[in-house]
Amino acid sequence: MTEYIHVSPEDRIEPKNGVIKLHDEAGFEGMRKAGRLAAEILDALAPHVVPGVTTDELDKIVYGMTVDAGAVPATLGYRGYTKSCCTSINHVVCHGIPGEKKLKDGDIVNIDVTPILDGWHGDTSRMYFVGKPSVKAKKLVDITYECLMLGLGQAKPGNRLGDISNAIQTHAESHRYGVVRDFCGHGLGRLFHDSPEVVHAGKAGTGPELKPGMFFTVEPMINIGRPDVKLLDDGWTAVTRDRSLSAQFEHSIGITEDGCEIFTKSPKGLDHPPYDVD
Repeated sequence: MTEYIHVSPEDRIEPKNGVIKLHDEAGFEGMRKAGRLAAEILDALAPHVVPGVTTDELDKIVYGMTVDAGAVPATLGYRGYTKSCCTSINHVVCHGIPGEKKLKDGDIVNIDVTPILDGWHGDTSRMYFVGKPSVKAKKLVDITYECLMLGLGQAKPGNRLGDISNAIQTHAESHRYGVVRDFCGHGLGRLFHDSPEVVHAGKAGTGPELKPGMFFTVEPMINIGRPDVKLLDDGWTAVTRDRSLSAQFEHSIGITEDGCEIFTKSPKGLDHPPYDVD
């Protein structure tokens, strides 16, 4: 049986222990600020994601904006990770490490950021087109964004996590895409990763009940091919086993009395590509 506990920012932070935290209005306000900063960082990256730029250059922009806002990047130093964001290109599913690799025309790339502002984690990721993507790449990105939003449409009190999972899986598989099972969304707030785990494939009506005050991410990873992934030798980078393209979008949300609040929505309306930044 799922256990829930009401918390406020003054309470001691309990580690991830299977208990789902229900946050108060002060928690919502903290997540709004952290989520907005995360979204502003992704907005600012849009004009820089162009052929010839290195992912390390993008990482430096993320780091600079984060610290200038009085925040710190959650990934920097996390379990030995050395960068301020993740940059996952083409067949990389998630956790791609920024480096000297230059983006080229036709690439698709997911950039994942999590600034910690005043103790709260704003976790979000977004897809970007590098130049002109192929028709199949653009369709994958479009469908993946639709999967995210259909999932969030099920994020309301009285529903269950399985309703979110099923909405995502049903839409992806209707286009014969694979839904990655190896990675999932997660609770967050003053912890980077907390309960519950939010899987992106499942049966409607199953899993923990959604209650007002729950904070978690929804972040479906959708592959053109099979859902299987493998981890590279760097211990972080996950890629599709069949080398097919993969896409992902992520929002941090809070369950409200009548639905959900998206903390990481783009202030500029740049929620999915192509982005008009001229």
